[in-house]
Amino acid sequence: MIGREWIGYELPASVLPIERSRLQFFAKVTGETNPVYTEQAAAQAAGYPDLPAPPTFLFAAELDSGESFALLERLQIPIAKLLHGEQGFSYHRPACVGDTVTVHSRIEDVYSKKNGALEFVVKTSRASNQRGELVAELRTVLVCRH
Repeated sequence: MIGREWIGYELPASVLPIERSRLQFFAKVTGETNPVYTEQAAAQAAGYPDLPAPPTFLFAAELDSGESFALLERLQIPIAKLLHGEQGFSYHRPACVGDTVTVHSRIEDVYSKKNGALEFVVKTSRASNQRGELVAELRTVLVCRH
């Protein structure tokens, strides 16, 4: 059982450098065909200083740092019982090649449904660039099925 004492828990910060080859690879594997995400000239013609991060790219920060998996261990959620229930993004400004994004996350809620057969963990995150500007806010709902 995931205890409500986890509400308010703050994960260690995760730092994600925004690199050209990584953005191009991410765009390719996610099927993104807009050249703004793969070609510097197209990005600059669209008004970006360089390639912008594709829409769901910032989700990678806590995966790269290992914090996503460390959180599952702390909460004692076996990966075999994990469902990704929901993911939401609110964007405030683009993150582009050359930026470094830092993500700060916090557990906002823990609750269960179906007499404890499903447990939910709601995590919110704030991603800021190297200038301290808010880039995006993320909301993740993890589901543990018993």
